[in-house]
Amino acid sequence: MKVNIGKAALGTLLLLSAGFIITLLVSADDQQNAPTDYEEGTYAASSWDLPETVSFAGEELPLQNFDTHESLDRELNATAYRHGSTILTMKRAGRYFPEIEKILKENGIPDDFKYLACAESDLSNVVSPSGATGFWQIMENTGKEFGMTINKEVDDRYNLQQSTLFACHYFRTAYERYGSWTMAAASYNNGFSGLDEQVDVQKETNYYNLLLNDETARYLFRIAALKLVMSEPLKYGLEITPEDLYMPIPYTAVKVDTTVTSFEQFSRQFDTNYKMLKFLNPWLRKPFLTNDDGREYIIRVPVKGARLSSGL
Repeated sequence: MKVNIGKAALGTLLLLSAGFIITLLVSADDQQNAPTDYEEGTYAASSWDLPETVSFAGEELPLQNFDTHESLDRELNATAYRHGSTILTMKRAGRYFPEIEKILKENGIPDDFKYLACAESDLSNVVSPSGATGFWQIMENTGKEFGMTINKEVDDRYNLQQSTLFACHYFRTAYERYGSWTMAAASYNNGFSGLDEQVDVQKETNYYNLLLNDETARYLFRIAALKLVMSEPLKYGLEITPEDLYMPIPYTAVKVDTTVTSFEQFSRQFDTNYKMLKFLNPWLRKPFLTNDDGREYIIRVPVKGARLSSGL
C-alpha cells in the first residue's frame, strides 16, 4: 500500500523551503518494506509487512484471522511511523529495562510484559487525566488495595521497583484467574470486573474472540507492535545505536528510618544535589520526610560524578 502526497501538501508538511529531508534507514534485507519510489513532488510511504508469526508471553497471535491480522497491521504501522515517541521510548528502555526485566524474572512473569509499561507510559512517570500514575499507570485506590504507600509525602506509584512489584502481583493474580497471559494483560487495561462482564456475556475466554471496547481491543496489538519495533528497530526504519540509549544512573542505596527535615541538606551529605536526588527518587513527593512511624525507606543516592558519566 502506498500513499502519495502532492506537491502542495508536501511543501507544507516537510517545509521544503527550509530544506528539511526525512530519511528512513533500513537494512538491505528490508529495503523492500521501506518507503520507496521518491518522485519529484511526491513522497511514498509503504506499509510494513507483518511477520509470519507473532507472540506475546509465549502465546501466539492468530494472524490467520483477518481481524487479528488487520489489528496488528494498524498498530505496527502506527508505532513504526510514530518516530519521535517510539525512539524516545527505546532510548529510555536502555535505562529502565534492566531493572524491570530483573524484577519480572524474579517474580516469574514473562519478559514481554516490559512492553506493557511502554504502552502504558512510554517509560515515564506520567499522570493520566483519570489519575493513573507512574510507569505502570496505577490508580490510587488500586495501589492501596495491593499494599502500596500513597500519601502526600510518599507515593510508591512513582517508585520503579515498588510499582513493578505491584504489576507482577497483579499479573500473577490475573493469570491465575484467566489461565492466559494475554487475558492477564488485557485485564490490566480493562480491569477484572470489565473483562469478567464481557466473558460472561459472550461466553468466551479467548481475548482474540472477544468484542471489547476500542482501547482494550487495541491494547495487546499495541504491545505486540512495540515488541516488534523495539526488538528490531532497524527493520522498521529506526536506526538506534547503543550510544543513543540513556544509561542507568549509578547509585548507592541508603537506608533511612528517621525523619528527614530537608532533602536538600540530605543530598549535600552525599556530594550531590536535590535535583539529582529527586531524579532517582521521584516517589519522595515533598522536600522532607516526616516518618513518624520509623519505617525503613531505601533512598537511592547517585554516586559521585554520575551526572557527567550518564550524559545528563
